This record gives sequence, structure tokens and C-alpha cells, in this order.
Amino acid sequence: MPFVGVAMAMSSEQPTRRRALRTVGTAVAVGVLGVGSSVAQTGQDGEDGSNGEDNGGVDSPYTAVYRDTIDSVVLVTVTGPRGSGGLGSGFVIDEQHIVTNNHVVESATDDGVEIQFSTEEWRTASIVGTDPYSDLAVLRVDSLPDDVSGLSIIDREPAIGQEVLALGNPFGLDASISQGIISGVDRVLPSPSGFSIPAAIQTDAPVNPGNSGGPLVGLEGDVFGIVFAGAGQAIGFAISPRLANRVVPALIEDGTYEHPYMGVAVQPVGPEIADAIGLEDATGVLVVEVVPNAPADGVLEPAIPGQPSSGDVIVAIDGQQVQNQAQLLSTLALETAPGDTVELTVVQSGDEQSVEVTLGSRPESQLPQTPIEPGQ
Repeated sequence: MPFVGVAMAMSSEQPTRRRALRTVGTAVAVGVLGVGSSVAQTGQDGEDGSNGEDNGGVDSPYTAVYRDTIDSVVLVTVTGPRGSGGLGSGFVIDEQHIVTNNHVVESATDDGVEIQFSTEEWRTASIVGTDPYSDLAVLRVDSLPDDVSGLSIIDREPAIGQEVLALGNPFGLDASISQGIISGVDRVLPSPSGFSIPAAIQTDAPVNPGNSGGPLVGLEGDVFGIVFAGAGQAIGFAISPRLANRVVPALIEDGTYEHPYMGVAVQPVGPEIADAIGLEDATGVLVVEVVPNAPADGVLEPAIPGQPSSGDVIVAIDGQQVQNQAQLLSTLALETAPGDTVELTVVQSGDEQSVEVTLGSRPESQLPQTPIEPGQ
């Protein structure tokens, strides 16, 4: 399924929300939507946030979440080389730091990141750390506007079917909200880094260019994921909160994050491969390539093309059954670290055995010709 990151390119003009709106004038009826801010809707004009109008006492749980969280959601504008730029979204996590996507800020020049809050206040931000493999970045500002507080990222996987709200700046339309549910979890998506992003959250909440880096929040206001891509047809994706909780603290502390690395490429085991190998059930992943000098080199045996029974099938890791690629990648990404030794249960030609692999750190280059999944 093709998908694209949902940052938004801008012209070389000094970025403002009004100019951001003009860049999409052909796609959005600006004359109808207007370019006013959302300040009044967050309770500035009326005590109930109704812009001074009587709402008949009727309120929505979505309105309540919006009022409680929108002040922590920001517009991220980026100036790049030769005046290029773009915009995305982000959200505050503590008194100094803002989380967004790596692809939103990766082209920024020094002092090229500006932050605007729903109060219309601006701050210049510095980049604390970036991680292209999880598509996360952390920014720092010297001071926050009054009454802005951090949002909390949950420490568990959200449940399929839970209601969520995507907050951000689609097409530069500031302080916007859209509603949907968690449509799926544990998705594996390709990334420009050459590795994939594991454990991604799928949602049907509409996300569009400009939503990148914004929070996907539950009805209690906690962050269920960080929006990073959309595929159209009411399908969007967010970075797993469990992955974010591993990466973000490291970016704040060290400016980078070390991902575990095994150095293999795998493919799913279908019925045909299971029959050839002698497996009762079509489960696990077949090793099809081992990177020379990688941690798995000399430990795992890749299959010869056209001869699946010649290679190892990974059916468990540290006692946990591996049913598919997504499960293997999620386990490595969320439960291991460089230097850990993992026990793999492998099957070859019907024989089962256990082997150990001591994980390394993911290399920055020297990627194999066959794409290697993240964490491997």
C-alpha cells in the first residue's frame, strides 16, 4: 500500500500560518474557511469556549478533549537550504521539549525551526535529537506560553476500536481536530531510511499534509501515537507510544537512539514454504539473507533461492512465538537493546533447535541490497 509522510512543503516566503494557507489555495476554499486562529474556540472569548455564543448547555467529549489538549499542540515551520521550507505539527511533553517527526525538521537550517502555539505566540526552537528510523525528533524551546503543559504518552499498546482524535495543522489550518478509531496495531511500514518502522498504529481519523508530528490522543487526553503518514482512503498511521517512550527520552538525553540490529532479511512462511520445510502450521519467518559480519552471521542460515528448506525459520524469540514479520520486528524494537543476547528457536528441514544471537547497534550505512527490516 503506498503511503506518504504528511509534512507539508511551503514556498520560500517567511513561514506564517496565513502564507501556509495561501500555498494550498487551490485545494482549500480559503475564502470560505477563512484564516482566523482557533484562539477563541479554546475559551478565550467565552467561559465555555463557545466564542461567547450560547451552546444550549450541549457539549461533546471531543470538545472537552480539544480544550484540555490543544494549547499543547503546535505548528512547526521549517526553513531549509535556499529558502525552501515546510510545516508540520508537534506537541509539548514537558516544560522545554516538543515532539515531532524527523521528516518534518530534517531539512532545517540552523535556527530554521519556528514554533507557533494556539495562542498565536511564536518561539524559536532548537533540535535536541533526531531518529530517522522511528521518524521521531525532539525540539527545545526556552520558555512556554503561560498555562501550556505537557501531554502524556501512554505506556501500552492502544486497543483496536478505541476512539482517538488527531490534533494538528492539516494544510496549515491551525489547531484542527479530526476523529476516528484505532483501526489496527503492529503495522510494519517502509521508511526512507532503508529500514521499516515497526509496531505502527493504524487509524481512520483523517490525516493530511501538515498533520505530521501531531498527537493522536484518546478521550482522556493521553497520547496514543504520533502521526507520521497517511495513505488516503481514511487510513493514517502513527508511531507506537511504546516505541516513542523508548526513543524520546534517549533523544533528550543523548540526541540519538541506538536501535538493536540482528542483520537478517526475512519473509513470511506461507503454506507452500511450511510444506517444504516440514512445519505443521504456516507460521514463523524464513531467513532469506544474512548480512556479512552482522550479529547473525555464522549463527543463522539463509535459504538458497528456490530452496526454502535450506534456510532457518525463526518460530520463537526468547520463548515468545513468532507468527510473522511484524511480531518479530516489534519484539526486537520494543523489548530488546544493543548488547542483549536473544534466544531464537529455529527450524530447518523439520529439525528444531535453539541458537543465541547477541544484538548489535543498527549501522548508519552499508545496508544490504535486500531491504532489511528495522530492528533486525
